[in-house]
Amino acid sequence: MKTAGLIVLVIGLLLTVYTAFTFFTKEKVLDVGPLEVTKEEPRTVTWSPLIGLGVMAIGGVLLWQGSKK
Repeated sequence: MKTAGLIVLVIGLLLTVYTAFTFFTKEKVLDVGPLEVTKEEPRTVTWSPLIGLGVMAIGGVLLWQGSKK
């Protein structure tokens, strides 16, 4: 239980520090015979730092419960 609590705590810390990530998708714009034109378009996924704080709180509770034994 201690290990799971520590892992969840670290994940929560990362979610708090890094609140977004960007990835690129390729879209086919034109396809004429052997000629193919694609476009890379950035997509961004964002979340609130409060989610990371909540996950850290859950990790703290798991860590605390694991050390009670």
